[in-house]
Amino acid sequence: MFKTVLLATSFIAATALSASAKPQKTSQVPAIARSPVQGGTLYAQRGDAMQFADDVAERRGLDREWVRQAIGQARFLSNVPKLMLPPASGTAKNWRVYRSRFIDPIRIRAGVRFWQEHREALARAEQEYGVPAEIIVGIIGVETIYGQQMGNFRVMDALATLAFDFPAAHPRAKERTEFFRRELEQWLSLANRTNIDPFEVRGSYAGAMGLGQFMPSSWARFAVDFDGDSRIDLFRSPTDAIGSVANYFKGHGWTTGMPTHYAVQFDPALLKLDELLAPDILPTFSAASMQAKGVVLEPAGAAHKGPMALVELQNGGDTPTYVAGTENFYAITRYNWSSYYAMAVIELGREVAAARGKL
Repeated sequence: MFKTVLLATSFIAATALSASAKPQKTSQVPAIARSPVQGGTLYAQRGDAMQFADDVAERRGLDREWVRQAIGQARFLSNVPKLMLPPASGTAKNWRVYRSRFIDPIRIRAGVRFWQEHREALARAEQEYGVPAEIIVGIIGVETIYGQQMGNFRVMDALATLAFDFPAAHPRAKERTEFFRRELEQWLSLANRTNIDPFEVRGSYAGAMGLGQFMPSSWARFAVDFDGDSRIDLFRSPTDAIGSVANYFKGHGWTTGMPTHYAVQFDPALLKLDELLAPDILPTFSAASMQAKGVVLEPAGAAHKGPMALVELQNGGDTPTYVAGTENFYAITRYNWSSYYAMAVIELGREVAAARGKL
């Protein structure tokens, strides 16, 4: 989930790293520029932030003063916590409206250009990781319109804000606070071992970076040097971004050749909708058990061997859209915990593939 980001040359050079490289304490630590951004309280004034800095330095074997300076120079961004709050209670979800935000002529044309320019990398990623090119294209298109909108928030500020001032009104505030503290720690470790100023890099309001909007932990675990130039650059190397997205899905259980979902209808006499929707998007039911609860599957769905979930996509006040999501559908939701997001990725990829076929 933004505005285009321009990175300094030093960042590109600094990202010459293995995704599995371990942080090391160094005698020379990356310089930290004095915060040039106006407005927002510095976290140096917060005792809890400074205690966290000391804990991170000890856990990671990092220079204590460098970590304290990095976190201390981060600024509170007052608009960011508001962006993390869910819609007001009673706000109806609408798949058709959501879809229209991501599947439009501008994004489809950009997707066709991206696929044409990087078809060799996409084909290689599909072969090596088993993830279809259209899924990779769908992700990068939904996330950044193929690099056009990668975010203009300083990653350090965004992560610090969400680590120390995540909105208490959020229903999962404690869990999300812990998540963003882990991401901030991972970002400091990554910046330290690659010798970059952690304030140099810009991304989304949640701290996601690059064409595929990787969080720091995803960068550390799944980013790959797919173009073979001995560095990982998810901002200016579409090839690295393509390989990294594919590797992310492989790491989250993507099964080669498995469809993402099947069409469904219902048998009203047998339908047990509440039971079918109870597990949400987690694949739980066999094809036979879904059918016993009133789901009428298409032939391919009826023959599916793995577990599935009944996915409900609400359409405001109109009848919802339903599909039977497979484990590959669930894998897409590991990128963003939303069935609406997953379906947008799938459908954008399909629309781009169809438009490309018409050239």
